[in-house]
Amino acid sequence: MKIMANETAYPTVREIIEFTQTFAPLETAMDFDNSGFLAGNINGEVKTALLALDITKDVIEEAKEKDAQLIISHHPIIFNPVKKVMADTALYSLIQNGISALCLHTNLDLADDGGVNMCLAKAAGVQNPRFIDGECLVVGELSEPVTAEKFALDLKNSLNCQGLRVVNKDKKVHKIAMCSGSGGDYVFLAKKLGADLLLTGEIKHHEILFAAENGLSVVDAGHYKTEDVVIAPLAKRLSEKFPTVNFIVSERYTDGVCYL
Repeated sequence: MKIMANETAYPTVREIIEFTQTFAPLETAMDFDNSGFLAGNINGEVKTALLALDITKDVIEEAKEKDAQLIISHHPIIFNPVKKVMADTALYSLIQNGISALCLHTNLDLADDGGVNMCLAKAAGVQNPRFIDGECLVVGELSEPVTAEKFALDLKNSLNCQGLRVVNKDKKVHKIAMCSGSGGDYVFLAKKLGADLLLTGEIKHHEILFAAENGLSVVDAGHYKTEDVVIAPLAKRLSEKFPTVNFIVSERYTDGVCYL
């Protein structure tokens, strides 16, 4: 397409997708996942894109108000096969308003360069983070040992958490294992790898007991906060690549949890 001197060139949805493939390729997504371009016009121009952890009805309403042509999320708006689309659902609203959806899920979790777990490691002050082969688990070290309680309080401030859970809070920790979101089942591997602490966003009761009884500290900072950490850096990265597009971090998205 020929661009006149007074016209602004806007990328298509396809071009934005192709760029995300350079750091979070879809072929790296886990088998159960449904990442990728899930709705809309792949050839449509993008002047404004809204980023949020999930595509909820509130997020779609915000996208409408801000005249966004694309929503980029972490969690897929379509995960299981859809047999019907009802008027009171986010998917219906997305389609009705002609907004495209790009969902970068486990492929972004597993990205070495700016992925969810790497952003979490940076927020936690973990140095030399690296993935364990074949796993969605990152290990690294702190610059110096601190108590699990100190680590948790620093993280609470860094992630702007309203609250978090800590196991073995008085233990000195140095080697940190982490899995954003639902990674509590990694307590067993974390212990095997000699980690002092597992940082995650969800952990079950029996996994907590294992950690407590086996000298492994745990910090559960919540699914939302351990994954939302990637959204602002992703928006910045996309803005640098496509300066004509207004990439906006959602101001309305929340997981709805209130800590009393």
